[in-house]
This record gives sequence, C-alpha cells and structure tokens, in this order.
Amino acid sequence: MCGRLTLTHPTEAMARLFGAAMANDLSQGPNYNLCPTQMVAVVTGGPMTENKVRHLRAMRWGFIPAWYKSPTDGPLIINARADTVAVKPAFREAIRARRCILPASGFYEWSAGPNKTRLPWHITRKDGTPFAFAALWQTWGDIDTLAVVTTAAGADMAHIHDREPVILDPADWPLWLGEAGHGAAPLMRASSGVIQSHRVGVEVNSNRASGAHLIDPIPA
Repeated sequence: MCGRLTLTHPTEAMARLFGAAMANDLSQGPNYNLCPTQMVAVVTGGPMTENKVRHLRAMRWGFIPAWYKSPTDGPLIINARADTVAVKPAFREAIRARRCILPASGFYEWSAGPNKTRLPWHITRKDGTPFAFAALWQTWGDIDTLAVVTTAAGADMAHIHDREPVILDPADWPLWLGEAGHGAAPLMRASSGVIQSHRVGVEVNSNRASGAHLIDPIPA
C-alpha cells in the first residue's frame, strides 16, 4: 500500500538525478503530506517521448481507467498490485507500454494500534536519496494519471504493513522505463535493506495536515 507521500528534495535535484528534462508546471515547494488526487512529479522514459529524452512532468495521482465517464465514476485507484497488474483490464495495457517512475523523499504507512487506532510511520531510504517508485500511467481526457505498483512487504516493512511500493534501484530505471528492452516483470519485488522507518504523530492522519513537523519522530 502507498497512500501518502513526502517530497522534500528540490525539483531541480530530482531532474538531475533521473537525467530528465523538467517541465514548467511542476510544484517547487516541499510537501510533507502529498495526497492522492494531487499532482505529482513523474519521470517518463526516453523511447516514449520526443527525441528519446526522459521527462519530469506533472501527473494526477489516481489512475483513471479508460471506461470511466468522469474521474469520480468509480473507486479512486492509487495503487496497482504487482501480482495482478498484467491481467487487470484497467492496467494491462499501461504496464506494457506506459511505465513511469514516481520520485518521493518518503512515504507514510499505518500500523494497527490498540482499539482499532491507526499509528502512522514515516518511511525513507537509509541512504537519504529519494525513492524511485515503479508506477504506470494513462491519459484520460486531458489528464495524465498514474498508480503506484505495490508488492508484498519485505522484512523491513512487514512489521508496519503487508504491502509496500515497488522500489527501483538506479540500475533498473532504464528497464522499467522501457529504454532497455523488455523483461521488467522481475523488478516488481520487495526491497531488502533499503528502507528505514520511525513513528510520527497522528496529526498526519488528516489529509489536510501540513508542515515539516509531520515527519518528526516520536517514540514507537
């Protein structure tokens, strides 16, 4: 599962990291509570774009299937399960032809607490670099939309939740983006030794919360 992000690395740094040309409509400020239906910066691959250049551009987080009559015609689709993405009608074309990368500084996940409470955690990479989440996209009307690909949680994540985003290593970016031929399916696996996590305050349970204090650690 992946339902809330943080993006604190500068947009220019993201463009340099991924070797991507940066669009003009990207948000420049840090966001400590990036929610579904908001616009996010996404990397699309060279062969899919003009002059075979990667692009960092804005998309709506929330994949809209082709048969939706409006963006709210059905459930809000923010994730795609790795084990079924190739056969689900909503995703099977996009996973073949429209894969992308969603950069993020971190993400939130919730574990079960006493009396059905939800306890938020903030998850980042141990090396301090941004995540590169496997994602797929599709244009609906004049909106480019995406979903994050998730897989069964690895050992570093399983104590919080049973799912995690597919985290791509830099060496895997060309294959996922379609720049290095076919055979990207094996990349849809759990991470190992990559992530670290800490508990944060329950204020982030609200999608209206904002501010750098949201990621401050509290005792677990």
